[in-house]
Amino acid sequence: MRTKQASLLLALLAVFALVAAACGDDDDGGTTTTPAAEEPAAPVEEPMAEEEPMAEEEPMAEEEPMGDMMPGEGVSVTMARADWATGYFQAQVYKQLLEELGYDVSEPSENELGPSLAYLAMAEGDVDFWANSWYPGHNAWWEPELPDGTLVGDHLEKVGAVFLGGGLQGMLVTASVADEYGIAWLDQINDDAEIRALFDADGDGDADIYGCQESWTCDNIITNQFLFNGYDNLEQTIAGYDAMFAEAVAKADAGEPMVIYTWTPSAYITQLRPGDNVYWIGMSETLDDSNPSGVEGGEQHDQRYWSGTTDEVRLEIPAEQCPAAAEAGYCPIGWVPADIQVTANKDWLAANPAAAELLRQAKLSVVDVSIANVEQDQGDYTEAQIAAAAGEWIANNRADVDAWLSAALAAA
Repeated sequence: MRTKQASLLLALLAVFALVAAACGDDDDGGTTTTPAAEEPAAPVEEPMAEEEPMAEEEPMAEEEPMGDMMPGEGVSVTMARADWATGYFQAQVYKQLLEELGYDVSEPSENELGPSLAYLAMAEGDVDFWANSWYPGHNAWWEPELPDGTLVGDHLEKVGAVFLGGGLQGMLVTASVADEYGIAWLDQINDDAEIRALFDADGDGDADIYGCQESWTCDNIITNQFLFNGYDNLEQTIAGYDAMFAEAVAKADAGEPMVIYTWTPSAYITQLRPGDNVYWIGMSETLDDSNPSGVEGGEQHDQRYWSGTTDEVRLEIPAEQCPAAAEAGYCPIGWVPADIQVTANKDWLAANPAAAELLRQAKLSVVDVSIANVEQDQGDYTEAQIAAAAGEWIANNRADVDAWLSAALAAA
């Protein structure tokens, strides 16, 4: 068990190296986990000389509670979490942070939603916030029109930064198959009939690609990417992600052809390991805002830019993990590293300035979240385990947490 855990942590360090390559010198503002400081040992005192018994003191009056009432006392908060397991830990951290301000926060598991429902629920005030937005892709869910003529996005606000540029995404191909056939680009699978046949699981002439679960946004982005690149011989499989992933891992470990979309932070990258049993595979063109599928909000699927920059993102992933980098000079993965942020209802933020400031202040570490995902993946996925892990993270980052809480209290 110790050897397995050590190998997983080494894989996570590789993930962090990938994210660092994507982020360059930009600071994601995340905290680093440090052990709680030990209390200094009390000095050893010499025994005191025997003294005359002291007169019995009057009992002390019970101390009054320190400070004023917390800003969240008596206020109920309804939060949601995404219906992908890699977002559970972050959601629980934010729940517990708000509870330290006195808010009565619902269990995130009570409102587990896909993005299409989550943004609508926040816009309509049925949910106050969640911590699982992936931008720019999720900007598409701000576009739908509500019955009163306003847009979903008119009622929402992006708050703070869980971590910016921390959501590395792309497609992975079985390494041994890629080595044998010289595959570095999705274009080769689409254009070469011999290679394409290797990935044609159902015999219909198209290569089958494990894509994304329906309504997660990545399914729509992949559809637009395939249309934009002219990949008319590739077919995305849209199904339950964990079932697709299990099949993909079995194929990669057996040296069988497969391509799958995946992301970090997650435990997925510790089973499909770029440079080991898989490679990142390149796309010849990066999707722009042309929205070839015509899906509502699809202009927001643009993968060229990141965090408001005007330059195309070029990931410095080495050719050992991304063979297309040997030709392109960088890893043309086709996806921008996502900004993972809190999104909240504007009216709720205005009515709860302490909560709003806490959400603006709080930041997590990509590495810490990745480790939490690995530990969660090794356990039973119980809510109690996730809550305990979130509480431990808060305790280990108490100095940062206290600073966020102080700022929140000052804003109340």
